[in-house]
Amino acid sequence: MTAPAPRPRSPDAPPPGIRVPKRRGVELSLLIGAVLISVLGYAEVGLARSGAVPPDAARYGAGLGLLALVAHLAVRFRAPYADPLLLPIAVLLNGLGLVLIYRLDLETPKDQAAATQLVWSTLGVALFIVVVLLLRDHRALQGYAYVSVAAALGLMILPIFFPAVNGAKIWIRIGGLSFQPGEFAKILLAVFFAAYLAANRNALAYTGRRIWKFQFPTGRVLGPIVAIWLLSVGVLVLERDLGTSLLFFGLFVIMLYVATGRTGWIAVGLLLASAGAFLVGSLEPHVHSRVQDWLDPFASIRAGEGPGQLAQSLFAFAAGGMLGTGLGLGHSVLIGFATKSDFILATAGEELGLVGLTALFLLYALLVARGYRAGLSLRDPFGRLLAIGLASIVALQVFVIAGGVMGLIPLTGMAMPFLAQGGSSVVTNWVIVALLIRVSDSARAPQPDGADTGELAKVGGPR
Repeated sequence: MTAPAPRPRSPDAPPPGIRVPKRRGVELSLLIGAVLISVLGYAEVGLARSGAVPPDAARYGAGLGLLALVAHLAVRFRAPYADPLLLPIAVLLNGLGLVLIYRLDLETPKDQAAATQLVWSTLGVALFIVVVLLLRDHRALQGYAYVSVAAALGLMILPIFFPAVNGAKIWIRIGGLSFQPGEFAKILLAVFFAAYLAANRNALAYTGRRIWKFQFPTGRVLGPIVAIWLLSVGVLVLERDLGTSLLFFGLFVIMLYVATGRTGWIAVGLLLASAGAFLVGSLEPHVHSRVQDWLDPFASIRAGEGPGQLAQSLFAFAAGGMLGTGLGLGHSVLIGFATKSDFILATAGEELGLVGLTALFLLYALLVARGYRAGLSLRDPFGRLLAIGLASIVALQVFVIAGGVMGLIPLTGMAMPFLAQGGSSVVTNWVIVALLIRVSDSARAPQPDGADTGELAKVGGPR
């Protein structure tokens, strides 16, 4: 029986024997600040709407604080060297999302969502804890590459057999329970892409045929991953879930570029994305109508039909100005049925202003940057690709959603990570943070005597 292989040492990891600060005290301090900010926001909504602090403000703060504390304890005991910023950022974004949903609930007494979102957030934190406690080494996921992709495709196919909701077949509804399988599939596909590209990165980068200035890999190497990507995107197009299609395409191109280091893949990806967007936008009525709204968001006003959702969203951002109207004092509920999901960023823009909106984007940027740093600090290619892929999922979602509600690109119908109403979304984003916690712990942990400090550790390919 052979001893387990030592972790591959990362550039950030100190030499053996050097004491590394765990920085769990920093994490706990930031968590206290994140919970206090969320509770103050909750109280501010009550003061603005009724002149009194909500009677359950203390209970809300205690519940959020308890979730943060339990998650912190799991990290402290199982991933003591993890990045101290990842968990506080997630708690703050989730807490602010609950505040915004509660604020919108006050305008829609027949459609209360904050309590349900808190239940989903609790489930997300529970899965976060499970991942941190049970997954001792991220490299264990590499052996489940093909299991992951099979499960991902199965999850994406399931909604085809259920009725469409708001023009897209992306939901599974069983009784009063509903969820989006595509949210879970994105993590599984990231695991598959990372494992496959890690095992075949040299063949992808240095073999194949050279056409002009570009080196194209052989079909034997590139074919399987392209087939999986095309199949997944094809299923999503049939379901008219163009937001997730764009997300998977961007994830595929980014991870292929990171694995090979060839910028040509970015150019090819942009060309293919443009061509695909043009064809789908021209031929699919549901998407075509969104493209038309994007090109002229005020057409319905000129036609005497009143402003549409995108126009109302732009009005909300304009009304917010630099400092916003104040929490609870905006009118973004006029946007309509997607106020708490697709367009919740408009509420943040109107009531927190450009300053608050910039702060939110900086939180997302910091979360993504710390994920990239964790990946780049690792020498094992699977861990590097997995961390960069997971962080890119968050980055792409924020870009697609923010771009849609601000009129930069057509609307795609996705949920803002942690912020928007959506149980599937908040649960999967907590799992993403848990995996990034695990990767960052591997990157910063000190190496035992005798650990490999030179060549890359040999990691097996997907089986």
